[in-house]
Amino acid sequence: MRKPYPPVNSALAGLWHGGDYNPDQWLDRPDVIDEDFRLFPLAGVNVVSVGIFSWTRLESEDGVYDFAWLDGIMDRLDRAGMKAILATPSGAKPAWMSQKYPEILRCAPSRVRDLHGGRHNHCYTSPVYRRKATEINTRLAERYKGHPALLLWHVSNEYGGECHCPLCQEAFRSWLKARYGGLDALNAAWWTDFWSHRYTDWSQVESPSPQGEGSVHGLAIDWKRFVDAQSLDFFLAESAPLRSITPGVPITVNMMGTYPGLNYWNWAPRVDVVSWDNYPQWHRSGDGAPARGDADVASYAAFLHDLNRSLKAGKPWLLMESTPSQVNWQPVNRLKKPGMHALSSLQAVAHGSDSVLYFQWRKGRGAAEKFHGAVVDHVGHEGTRVFREVAELGRELKGLAEVAGTAVRAEAAVVYDWETRWAIDEFFGFAKAERNYERACVEFHRALWRRSIACDVPNQDQDLDRYKLVAAPWLYMIKPGTAERLDRFVRNGGTLVLTFLSGMVNESDLCFEGGFPGPLRELAGVWAEELDPLWGGQANRAVPAKGNGLGLSGDYAVDSFCELVHPEGGAEVLATYGDDWYAGRPVLTRHRHGKGTVYYVAAKAEQRFTDDLMQAIARDLGLASAWEEKLPIGVNAQARSDGETDYVFLMNFTDEAAAGLPPFGCKVERRKAR
Repeated sequence: MRKPYPPVNSALAGLWHGGDYNPDQWLDRPDVIDEDFRLFPLAGVNVVSVGIFSWTRLESEDGVYDFAWLDGIMDRLDRAGMKAILATPSGAKPAWMSQKYPEILRCAPSRVRDLHGGRHNHCYTSPVYRRKATEINTRLAERYKGHPALLLWHVSNEYGGECHCPLCQEAFRSWLKARYGGLDALNAAWWTDFWSHRYTDWSQVESPSPQGEGSVHGLAIDWKRFVDAQSLDFFLAESAPLRSITPGVPITVNMMGTYPGLNYWNWAPRVDVVSWDNYPQWHRSGDGAPARGDADVASYAAFLHDLNRSLKAGKPWLLMESTPSQVNWQPVNRLKKPGMHALSSLQAVAHGSDSVLYFQWRKGRGAAEKFHGAVVDHVGHEGTRVFREVAELGRELKGLAEVAGTAVRAEAAVVYDWETRWAIDEFFGFAKAERNYERACVEFHRALWRRSIACDVPNQDQDLDRYKLVAAPWLYMIKPGTAERLDRFVRNGGTLVLTFLSGMVNESDLCFEGGFPGPLRELAGVWAEELDPLWGGQANRAVPAKGNGLGLSGDYAVDSFCELVHPEGGAEVLATYGDDWYAGRPVLTRHRHGKGTVYYVAAKAEQRFTDDLMQAIARDLGLASAWEEKLPIGVNAQARSDGETDYVFLMNFTDEAAAGLPPFGCKVERRKAR
């Protein structure tokens, strides 16, 4: 039958398996490259990413190009029946370029220009860097158009960072002029009469700096918007020749989860397929870490996978980077225990990935990533535990080829919004150390994950009407149109969960008048009068009301934040505070609105409260679990479907046998679609 989604590129059907390959580091060792091509089929590799950091090998000095080595690799991949994800090299510029064109070096917020080194240390605004990137990308596209190995364009690598140079300052002012039209509008949006910071000339506007402006939150948020827009504009410029010369070859950029420096919702429409780099901190516990063992690490990875799937409205995505063993940059770089590599890889597939790709294929001998995990270790042969596990997974992925192109069908969503995060991270007040917006969203997602209920992760700009249940925790910033979308969703029968710290500011970080949660007040059925942050070690309790209708019972611990709210418009009180001078005040309310319902959580409660609340609502709404029987803690199920067959992944994220699975085990069942 026809699957819900076509392949990323029909030249390679099924699930992709492979990863970053750096033959440019071994050009003086043809024997090593020969060995790579012997080992590729043994590992079940069908695609590799090449050229990611190869600019100096491709252009050794200004205008002097050498593609012979890459020609040989591309031709050899084709002869081996393999495909190439071909990268553009702009993620790391050559030293000769920094020396010849110093304007391409970034300036820090201090306005001090960087020296050459590292990666992603270039100015996105620089006309010179844009020209050089466009030139080499044009040559790559012209040279490899029509090459049978070319499968996908991998544009640059992990875009990120910002530049505060004079070129970027002028570009920022131009961006602001386009956004606001005039200084009066900008001054009003930024509330610049505070501390007499009103601007009277555009030349006075500068990016935030520890040596300069750091108190105008509208400026800080707009600077983040500008950095995102300028980075995206650079991507569009360097991908333009690829689009023009090779229109049939799809394009991606490898994203980084919830990386705070970019708003990936702005990028998603500009790429053909979403891809991201996933490096969970497996086997981390007992050191004060927030995760409770691998189950919570898995739930966080699931949140990120669901976010990336949601960026393209459910379209399958690509796991562009992962490690088959360990990384080299975490505080403690633990090995994956036996079974964990296959389990973590299949978790990505279960949540919508059509690939399992690694960084990296072979370990280098020197520099920063010589101890980063790889399929081929320094020993150089296939007789290692890691290689055997990769090869075994390759065989399993080949047997799951029909999963590619299938869909994850979610009736629930948890809103995660980059601009809301930016605003929460910037403002002064309450308890800064506890203002972790991402963690709040993960906790609501985790409550559904623990019941194996599929969940999307949209932002506040998306249409929510296809869902039955939407949680929007900590929706501090309300952008134009959001209140209307949420109101329509609930009036038409949807169930919405809101929390404290919602509806406080507009898109310029200006507080709403008329009481919080601002434009959501009538919808929520509460007036939030005050917010009390608690010191570490202080606590309160949420005490469910008798007959609350959700089955909530017993006390729940409350920490960090306690909001004092007044029910309005007939809202029911389902739980109250148990302690302190506001004991008896509402901590959970329910408000009927049109055909739907709004729940309002006024405090930061323990995960058990969020679990019980979300799971009770999901039960009442009849949301389907991928596994009907109750699973032990740490065992999770997820399903993908082609409309006729459901592919159900049952995964054990514990180091003990559970649900018929070995430690860190996974099985896939094929069932008739529901």
